[in-house]
Amino acid sequence: MNSISGHEVVFRGFNIATMDPNSAEIKCELSGEPLGGLTQQLEYGTLNGTAIGVEGGKIKWLALERELDRNELTFAQTVNGEGKLLTPGLIDCHSHLVFGGNRASEWERRLNGCSYEEIAKQGGGILSTVSATRAATEEELFQTASKRIKSLLGEGVTTVEIKSGYGLDLDSELKMLRVANRLGSEFPVSVEATLLAAHAVAPEFQGNPDGFIQHVCDSIIPQSAESCSAVDAFCETIAFNLAQTERVFERAKQFGLNIKVHAEQLSHTGAAALAANMGAISADHLEFLSDHDCATLGRQGTVATLLPGAFYCLNEKQKPPIAALRENQVPIAIATDSNPGSSPVLSLLLMGNMACNLFGLTPCEAIAGMTINAARALQLDQTIGSIKKDKQADFATWHVHSPAELVYSIGGNPSAGAYKLGERTQF
Repeated sequence: MNSISGHEVVFRGFNIATMDPNSAEIKCELSGEPLGGLTQQLEYGTLNGTAIGVEGGKIKWLALERELDRNELTFAQTVNGEGKLLTPGLIDCHSHLVFGGNRASEWERRLNGCSYEEIAKQGGGILSTVSATRAATEEELFQTASKRIKSLLGEGVTTVEIKSGYGLDLDSELKMLRVANRLGSEFPVSVEATLLAAHAVAPEFQGNPDGFIQHVCDSIIPQSAESCSAVDAFCETIAFNLAQTERVFERAKQFGLNIKVHAEQLSHTGAAALAANMGAISADHLEFLSDHDCATLGRQGTVATLLPGAFYCLNEKQKPPIAALRENQVPIAIATDSNPGSSPVLSLLLMGNMACNLFGLTPCEAIAGMTINAARALQLDQTIGSIKKDKQADFATWHVHSPAELVYSIGGNPSAGAYKLGERTQF
């Protein structure tokens, strides 16, 4: 059983929240004794007195610290937590970090009584960002997005999904995807790029949404397939209908791409159930989700990604049906939805707090929503999202003792540093 070689980097002295529901079954690499015997908070998979061995960017083993000491083992490097909390690296599974300009003036208009839908119908909203994004150079988009991603990295985020959707033509959508992927190359973060060409009807196709969807299916998806891992669509009264959304998903699946959907945000369209029945990995927003939809998501294994930032910034009243999601055992993820119009948010921890205070999630549900369930929303839960042997050594460390403290405070940042593939992140 013993696979300890001495070449590992060892993390010890931490209070570890594995976010692994099976943590009580983990055995010490040296003694075979269950580490779960030291678990004090089962819901977080908390382990005390446990060390993590990392080699080659992956978690190689977990062992009782007293067994390491008893065997007088030495290692290539030891990281001593001195009682700090260690969690999986946080995952922001829904963001729009790449865009030009901002929409502060529209925010001001909303505060003066104009609705989000009214602004969109008057040529504002997404289309105003489309104009600014098309006009921006690739380098300009990279530089502004770099500032945003640094804010997330500073809070222990090690994986982020970034959507396109502010180009709405082939060249601009590809430009956004290149910037997203470059962020993953130049910063210590994994980036999952998602094509959201079906975000709004492009200016060239105003009055002809079917024609634009045909363009998305015939041109944009085929030529973007190598630059993204998933395709998203916005199904709503101000965007696309069910039939148009289904066409986008059918085309995406022909190229082997995952599908996900912006659904049930402003009204009930049935898009979440449609997407789930087509194999979507996540359905996002979901304020107007029905009980029947919840049953469909649970049956199909689709993750419900909640976006409290948009709910808050748009001053919405309809809350996602948390009780029905729980009843149907739907995994719940939490994300920033960072975007210039409806959620200018750059703090995933704040979203965890809002998910608790606005939607009624427990702290454990919120933290699971930023770790293991966020990984599920990206179909990456076999490699990240929890502390488990053979998963990536993506860790976040914190100046707190209890996991609940991460989503308790508002406005502070308790980060003590993050590790990507076992190496301390610098940016």
